[in-house]
Amino acid sequence: MEITVNNEVKTINDDSLLSLTDSLLGDKTKGIAIAVNQTIIPKADWKKTHLKTNDAVLIIKATQGG
Repeated sequence: MEITVNNEVKTINDDSLLSLTDSLLGDKTKGIAIAVNQTIIPKADWKKTHLKTNDAVLIIKATQGG
Protein backbone atom coordinates (compact mmCIF):
# COMPACT_ATOMS: atom_id res chain seq x y z
CA MET A 1 0.00 0.00 0.00
CA GLU A 2 1.10 3.57 -0.52
CA ILE A 3 1.31 6.13 2.27
CA THR A 4 3.00 9.49 2.59
CA VAL A 5 5.77 9.92 5.17
CA ASN A 6 6.98 13.51 5.66
CA ASN A 7 5.61 14.44 2.21
CA GLU A 8 7.34 11.50 0.49
CA VAL A 9 5.30 8.64 -0.99
CA LYS A 10 6.37 5.24 0.33
CA THR A 11 5.15 1.74 -0.43
CA ILE A 12 4.82 -0.51 2.61
CA ASN A 13 3.80 -4.14 3.09
CA ASP A 14 2.96 -4.11 6.81
CA ASP A 15 0.20 -1.76 7.97
CA SER A 16 1.51 -1.45 11.55
CA LEU A 17 2.78 1.99 12.60
CA LEU A 18 5.32 0.25 14.86
CA SER A 19 6.66 -1.70 11.88
CA LEU A 20 7.02 1.55 9.93
CA THR A 21 8.90 3.25 12.75
CA ASP A 22 11.14 0.21 13.19
CA SER A 23 12.05 0.20 9.49
CA LEU A 24 12.64 3.97 9.30
CA LEU A 25 14.09 4.74 12.72
CA GLY A 26 15.29 1.47 14.22
CA ASP A 27 15.77 1.96 17.95
CA LYS A 28 16.23 5.75 17.63
CA THR A 29 12.71 6.69 18.72
CA LYS A 30 13.62 8.83 21.71
CA GLY A 31 12.36 12.38 21.19
CA ILE A 32 10.15 11.36 18.26
CA ALA A 33 6.53 12.38 17.78
CA ILE A 34 4.31 10.87 15.11
CA ALA A 35 1.07 12.14 13.64
CA VAL A 36 -1.17 10.18 11.29
CA ASN A 37 -3.55 12.33 9.27
CA GLN A 38 -2.77 15.29 11.55
CA THR A 39 -3.56 13.35 14.76
CA ILE A 40 -0.72 12.77 17.23
CA ILE A 41 -0.34 9.08 18.07
CA PRO A 42 1.01 8.45 21.58
CA LYS A 43 4.05 6.14 21.61
CA ALA A 44 2.08 3.63 23.68
CA ASP A 45 -0.36 3.30 20.75
CA TRP A 46 2.17 2.80 17.95
CA LYS A 47 1.89 -0.99 18.22
CA LYS A 48 -1.90 -1.05 17.87
CA THR A 49 -2.18 1.69 15.23
CA HIS A 50 -2.70 0.41 11.71
CA LEU A 51 -2.18 2.47 8.59
CA LYS A 52 -4.43 2.64 5.55
CA THR A 53 -3.73 3.48 1.91
CA ASN A 54 -3.11 7.19 1.41
CA ASP A 55 -2.52 7.92 5.12
CA ALA A 56 -0.23 10.87 5.77
CA VAL A 57 2.39 10.19 8.43
CA LEU A 58 4.45 13.01 9.89
CA ILE A 59 7.54 12.10 11.93
CA ILE A 60 8.95 14.92 14.04
CA LYS A 61 12.22 14.80 15.96
CA ALA A 62 12.54 17.11 18.94
CA THR A 63 15.59 19.32 18.84
CA GLN A 64 17.23 21.32 21.55
CA GLY A 65 17.89 24.95 20.94
CA GLY A 66 18.48 28.19 22.65
